[in-house]
Amino acid sequence: MLKHFRMLADYNRWANVQLYNAATELSDAEFNEDRGAFFGSLHGTLNHLLIADRLWMHRFNGSGGVPASLDVVLHDTLEGLCSAREAEDRNIATWLETLDADALAVNITYTSILRPGAITVPLHAAISHMFNHHTHHRGQCHTILTSMGKPSLVLDLLHFLRSEGTRWM
Repeated sequence: MLKHFRMLADYNRWANVQLYNAATELSDAEFNEDRGAFFGSLHGTLNHLLIADRLWMHRFNGSGGVPASLDVVLHDTLEGLCSAREAEDRNIATWLETLDADALAVNITYTSILRPGAITVPLHAAISHMFNHHTHHRGQCHTILTSMGKPSLVLDLLHFLRSEGTRWM
């Protein structure tokens, strides 16, 4: 299971690079335009993904700060978000390297911004959720880009494995 999560971290990094590269083709107005996604714009959605990762990493290992909400703006510009995204992707991959099989079986308990009370889940389930959450919102980013007439991105895991992730096969 550890190898699987490490592969997902590498895929996550790669898919984020694809999205951010596509975003560089947008004007600032397009990047910030509300396109009806849950967090409005491409900026809002990419910002939310960074917030969520920081929340999860804080829950997992106590690192970083906890944003006050799921939509607080961490960086106003694509460049700022991109730098922070790259650092967070490295942080996730580095943290996963510290885990062993026993660690994945441990329960974690955390509180949510969205609801009161403690939540307890196995670490492996929370890690799975973090990566699944990315897939969900990357799909929204893809929809935003294609709705603007931008070329479609191929973000499939198997495409990643064939193109750059052969070490995981």
